[in-house]
Amino acid sequence: MRRFFQMMAALVLALATVSCVDEEEFDNTPQGNFEALWKIMDERYCFFDYKKQEYGLDWNAVHDKYRVRISDRMTSDQLFEVMGDMLAELRDGHVNLARAADFSRYWSWHEDYPANFSDSLLRRYLDTDYKIAAGMKYTILDDNIGYVYYESFSEAVGDGNLDEIINRLMLCRGLIIDVRNNSGGNLTYAERIAARFTNEPVLVGYMQHKTGPGHSDFSDMEEQWLQPSAGMRWQKKVCVLTNRSVYSAANEFVKYMKALPCATIVGDRTGGGAGMPFSGSLPNGWIVRFSACPMYDRDGQTTEFGIEPDHSVSLTDEDFARGRDTIIEFARALLSR
Repeated sequence: MRRFFQMMAALVLALATVSCVDEEEFDNTPQGNFEALWKIMDERYCFFDYKKQEYGLDWNAVHDKYRVRISDRMTSDQLFEVMGDMLAELRDGHVNLARAADFSRYWSWHEDYPANFSDSLLRRYLDTDYKIAAGMKYTILDDNIGYVYYESFSEAVGDGNLDEIINRLMLCRGLIIDVRNNSGGNLTYAERIAARFTNEPVLVGYMQHKTGPGHSDFSDMEEQWLQPSAGMRWQKKVCVLTNRSVYSAANEFVKYMKALPCATIVGDRTGGGAGMPFSGSLPNGWIVRFSACPMYDRDGQTTEFGIEPDHSVSLTDEDFARGRDTIIEFARALLSR
């Protein structure tokens, strides 16, 4: 965790050295705010090169495309809509424009894909006597497989909670950790939970920092190491269940677990979100959030557009009609072998 805070401090320092967009540089007019937003992204966003490679993103062409829609006679709502549309060209769920009345967002990273998750089926597997430790709901399934559902990495989970969960599930033949529909939160919890599944330090990925205004201005890759927890650690097999709504810190958790020999990822490709978010302000006071610090898996590949599971499994209509979750059942069979 000390390593994480060192990297965050380095990120803040690096961003401070990038040419800033001060309110004095642009007038508080529709055109001024538009140009300020475009320049903040141009100098600080971290995935331009990657997204140009993936789908031909040209940020200069994006500027010209949306600049013609800006007029000094437009309303605040109209300006917000145009600027939100421009940001959506980045296809990044970490990129948002916020004002008092609204919050722009790009949700196609999961809305255009099958859900592969059902609240009604979740309730069926948890039943009514499941236990709750901080943000984690857990139970023992009837084949002696432990099952944990973690809905959000914004829900604080402490070491004491994890000790209790492992202690109560320690006689199970295997463990399922279900993070489907978990859109992220605090990276501290992702690291804290993953640390319960290794007995030695493991290289899980890399991180870079933005060092200048150019699209390719980055530091060298810094290693991300997962250190084993000082508390109780799980020593058996574990399956991590995923779908397209797994994002940001949850995506990082899957990245950590995929690097561990005891873990198997089951379900759908995750939604991604591999950029550490940062914020800037416009002359009119609106706040823009954006990906500023790229993170990679242990092979040096970005996970911005998601992580492939070890076993690709989808929820079927037939199983749903029978009250069965195809993905959970696949993981149970895998752990029972």
